[in-house]
Amino acid sequence: MARNYGMSDTRVIDADGHVVEIGTTFRDFLDEPYRTRSRHYESELALVPTDGFDRNLGDKFKKSGGSTARGWLDALDLGGLELAVLYPSLGLHLGFARDPDLAVAFCRAHNKWLHEVICSNGEGRLLGACLLPPHDPAEAAAELRRVSAETDFVAAMLPADGAYLLGHRDLNPVYEAAAESDMTVAIHAGIANLGPGLELFPKFIQAHTIAHPFGILRQFTSMMFEGVFEQFSQVRFAFLECGGTWVPWYLDRMDEEYRLRGAEEAPKLSRPPSEYVGIGRQIFFGIEADERMLPQTMSAVADDIFMYASDWPHWDHEYPGSLDQILNRTDLDEVQRENILGGAARRCYRL
Repeated sequence: MARNYGMSDTRVIDADGHVVEIGTTFRDFLDEPYRTRSRHYESELALVPTDGFDRNLGDKFKKSGGSTARGWLDALDLGGLELAVLYPSLGLHLGFARDPDLAVAFCRAHNKWLHEVICSNGEGRLLGACLLPPHDPAEAAAELRRVSAETDFVAAMLPADGAYLLGHRDLNPVYEAAAESDMTVAIHAGIANLGPGLELFPKFIQAHTIAHPFGILRQFTSMMFEGVFEQFSQVRFAFLECGGTWVPWYLDRMDEEYRLRGAEEAPKLSRPPSEYVGIGRQIFFGIEADERMLPQTMSAVADDIFMYASDWPHWDHEYPGSLDQILNRTDLDEVQRENILGGAARRCYRL
């Protein structure tokens, strides 16, 4: 659905929405023995330990939706969105699952459920992102190839959080499969209080503030200095749910480290880190509508790599208010606004 925003008929894309994997409908997609063994997949307790926080503060932030195609189509119409790319919810915790066989089985179930229950009933407006298990790169690569062959999914997601670094060469089979399949690889932040050091915070507000940036910056650093963006220059990468205005500050910091130590400790790079991010490059970022330095960031780095994300239906989403906030900002020029609302996402996901 096109929506008139006063400047032009812009077809807006949600680059990062979420499905909610709940109920027996999802459980039925699990392979045995996990389907029988677990009867509590409505809860994160089935996949990882609880982090001990009350995210919703009772019912104060309680929101629903995301578990049906109809619910998502209604959400699109609420804000006049054309399309949404859908990521997991429970699957964001996947990196903390200890059993690699369970992680593989959960990913298969999620991807089949997302395809058959949500995307296939989404009238062409709901686009899937398959979930991959970093615990087993060979299985992750095989699942990416299967999804690419059997579905219209546009991205493959690796959780940012967990006891692994995504720049490690063990993950190369996943990136090779993405290159062969022309599938975007998304690194998505996820859960508070389970990452190293986050268990020290006594309140959710503290852990949640730092958890998403910590996960994303950790993986971005690993992938950059281990040469993933150099070796797999044809693959598109997206870093989601951490905002975008950290990018110029962090690239400056990386460039300094590279200048001082890159020849010895980052020999796979052929140029400074900042030169892998820019106009026409393959690295994209989801943004928050209220980032004060967004126009300056886009002017300093690139106009065509920052994307609108609703985060619907999670407890902290502000859609459609976040979309209206982008529309009403007077500090964005028309090129910047239209790239945020759809242009960058079309490049990222090859839509």
